[in-house]
Amino acid sequence: MTKLWIGLGFVALIEVIWVVIAFLRPRRPRASEAKAETIITAGPVASFAPGSVTAFVRGRFYLSRLKDGGFLALSRKCTHLGCTVPWIEKEEKFECPCHASAFDITGDVINPPAPRALDIHPVFIENNIVKVDTGKLIKRSEFRAEQVTYPKKKM
Repeated sequence: MTKLWIGLGFVALIEVIWVVIAFLRPRRPRASEAKAETIITAGPVASFAPGSVTAFVRGRFYLSRLKDGGFLALSRKCTHLGCTVPWIEKEEKFECPCHASAFDITGDVINPPAPRALDIHPVFIENNIVKVDTGKLIKRSEFRAEQVTYPKKKM
């Protein structure tokens, strides 16, 4: 009976070691994630009113059009603990439901505990069509004017 208990204890120890190693090993990206399209076509510049925020579920970002006409593609994840932050149009802010962090239309922190501004994706405008590269995520500490993409003015 003692040999049986020793054998079972050894098997249990091997299983615990295997679970710990599997937990600590980095996750490999799935083939479908690696091949996923990262450029999201948001639409024509004219379809986004100044001072508006549009959610893009497929790209997991918000396209924010500032009052001066510039665009920002903001991540939907709070920089505190990663909860999804909804846009509250009445209050003109993003508010995290987990710990009440709040962000303005540029993604800048207006109410902690979030330690920094929302991350952004690169935005580019081709032939008056707004496009967002969701394959790149830019971490930032605060909003800066050079992060905004503006449509080219017609001559």
